[in-house]
Amino acid sequence: MVVAIAAVAFYAGWHLNARSGENRIASAEARAKKIIEDAERDVAALKREKLLEVKDEWYRKKQEFDSEVQNKRSKLQAYEKQLLAREENIDRKLDLLNKKEKEVNQLRRIVEEKTKVVNEKQEELNRLIEEENERLERVSGVSRDEAKKMLIENMVSEAKREAAQMIKEIRDRAQEEAQREAQRIIIQAIQRTAADHTVETTVSVLNIQNDEMKGRIIGREGRNIRAFEAATGVDVIVDDTPEAVILSGFDAFRREVARVALERLIADGRIHPARIEEVVEKVRKELEEEIAKVGENTLLELGIHGMHPELVKHIGKMKYRSSYGQNLLQHSIEVAYLTGIMAAELRLDANLAKRAGLLHDIGKTVDRDIEGPHAILGHELAKKYNEHPLVVNAIGSHHEDIPMESPIAALVQAADAISGARPGARRESVEGYVKRLEKLESLAKSFEGVAKTYAIQAGREIRVIVEPDRVDDAFADQLSHDIAARIQQEMEYPGQIKVTVIREVRAVAYAK
Repeated sequence: MVVAIAAVAFYAGWHLNARSGENRIASAEARAKKIIEDAERDVAALKREKLLEVKDEWYRKKQEFDSEVQNKRSKLQAYEKQLLAREENIDRKLDLLNKKEKEVNQLRRIVEEKTKVVNEKQEELNRLIEEENERLERVSGVSRDEAKKMLIENMVSEAKREAAQMIKEIRDRAQEEAQREAQRIIIQAIQRTAADHTVETTVSVLNIQNDEMKGRIIGREGRNIRAFEAATGVDVIVDDTPEAVILSGFDAFRREVARVALERLIADGRIHPARIEEVVEKVRKELEEEIAKVGENTLLELGIHGMHPELVKHIGKMKYRSSYGQNLLQHSIEVAYLTGIMAAELRLDANLAKRAGLLHDIGKTVDRDIEGPHAILGHELAKKYNEHPLVVNAIGSHHEDIPMESPIAALVQAADAISGARPGARRESVEGYVKRLEKLESLAKSFEGVAKTYAIQAGREIRVIVEPDRVDDAFADQLSHDIAARIQQEMEYPGQIKVTVIREVRAVAYAK
């Protein structure tokens, strides 16, 4: 009974608890469903938001990718163009290389053929040499080694002799060149100071009325003559020569100043140092004016105009200069006429040619303190005073110190040679002139291998024609120096002589 009550009670309690639990479960399920619905709504909203963000990011990345792809595509297109251009260049170079290769192959074949021919010729030559050596051994009875040893000994001895001879020749040549150079320097200095090899150009003789005047010229204790020599730069020689006083000096202008000044002092009678200085200075100014007039008259005579006044003075100075006994002004006028005539015949500018001929030796009037050949000094002087370029070049090149630039320069050189070397122009007789040319030709012909000799340009040049089979090019050069050295040793002549050795082979045939 009790058990039944307990079971009823348990069932009732259980039923109540079950109903209560079902209610709680339904409430919990309702809440859970609401939570799930809320969560789904939140998830859907979050999903839409994230989806939008992903789409935005995707569009941005896509744009960046497209931009990058476009840049790379542009670069690839540029590279493609460059590659195409390079490919075209490579094709052209390949074509050129193929052409060159073909040419090289052709040349190689030609060279191989030539080499083959040369090798065959060399083998033939070696065979002939071998046969010749065997024949020589049989004839001479000397083996090849013995002959080689004898040849080496002979060559060594000959080389020693030639070396010794060469050393001696070098020493002798050095001494000769030193002597010639010293002579040249001395001759240049003498020429620059207008001193020539004749007494007439260094001495002036002044005639006086009586020998008593010599004492007055000398003065007390020699003071007058010392003052006169100091003022004029000329030596006064008072000796036992009756009624004559000698004035000695290299400078013709100074001698003329001294002569005129002494004549005036003797005529005046007042001879003392102060008066001497006064008269000498006055005479010097008068002669300088005369020099200018001489230059002007020379230009009028030749029909030359528009020359610088300083050059006109230098032309006047030529009157008191000489070269190898020939008055420099007369020589220059003669050269001007000759040059003008030749230029007119050749239809060149005759006035320009005469101008160049007149001024060709103007360098000889330059102050002797300035060093250098007179042709170069005249070249610089004419250039300084704005002479025509052709005239300037003709002056500098008439002795071949500089290259000639016009036919007028060659005409000036020819006219200078004609005027200076004609018989009688420079104190040389016709007989002496002819003998000098004959000796010049015979001297050159005495050398071995010389066939013919011709003295031209009035002895200023010797043309030597040699036998080509006996004289080679190297010996021809040596021969010209040997002939020139021999001429310098054995002959006396004005100026210089040009030695030209000609070696040529002529082949002549006639068509009949």
